[in-house]
Amino acid sequence: MAHIIVVGNEKGGSGKSTTCMHVATALARQGFRVGALDLDLRQKSFGRYIENRRAYLLRAGLDLPTPDYRDLPEVEASALQPGENPYDARLSAAVAALDPVSDFIVIDCPGSHTRLSQVAHSLADTLITPLNDSFVDFDLLARTDPETGKVKGPSIYSEMVWNARQLRAQAGLKPIDWIVLRNRLGAQQMHNKKKVGAALEELSKRIGFRVAPGFSERVIFRELFPRGITLLDLKDTGVDQLNISNIAARQEVRDLMRELRLPGVTPEF
Repeated sequence: MAHIIVVGNEKGGSGKSTTCMHVATALARQGFRVGALDLDLRQKSFGRYIENRRAYLLRAGLDLPTPDYRDLPEVEASALQPGENPYDARLSAAVAALDPVSDFIVIDCPGSHTRLSQVAHSLADTLITPLNDSFVDFDLLARTDPETGKVKGPSIYSEMVWNARQLRAQAGLKPIDWIVLRNRLGAQQMHNKKKVGAALEELSKRIGFRVAPGFSERVIFRELFPRGITLLDLKDTGVDQLNISNIAARQEVRDLMRELRLPGVTPEF
């Protein structure tokens, strides 16, 4: 069975699609068969990223490893079982089609709570939650005391992950490996960064996730999207000399792949 990686966060702008694309491409470049789904049926940023890649590679005459992206199939109402949710059926059909031809399936969830997102979390072998490094985004995971900064309790999103874990346990599946990714770590506001880090460490012990460093705020990530390429592709697309920022960003991708601890995967690219 394919190992399913779900990237989820109910707030937009956390870097989900960038994370999806770099993880999926890193796996494809190592020779793994990688399926890709985007559950944000309106924006489809991950899907558009891969479409941009295919178009650019065609124009440039390049052949680089690319995830196998597919839209969710439409399902006829007559094909649904009594009481079956059509979104459940569409996601199940998409995963069933990719599973036999994939080693990994990377699923990007929308920045909101939807039925598709809820079901996808229950399918996750690995769950990645990118989080901008601030208490504004930390609120996604837990409620904190405004005076002391102490964690008061889990948020609705954390409770959803807990429910997904319970569903998997009932089905006899292995537990979700949950990684919270600290994105957009800046050089400034060191005091606030330490407070967020301490709160994440405290919460991780209470509700069971691992904390990993993510991607810093860099212009390069926004520049890559129109061509659909990643930091791992730069030398293959004619960039012979990487600047210091690009080298550092590439190392962040390696560090992320190491932290994910995916079966059979090495962080060397």
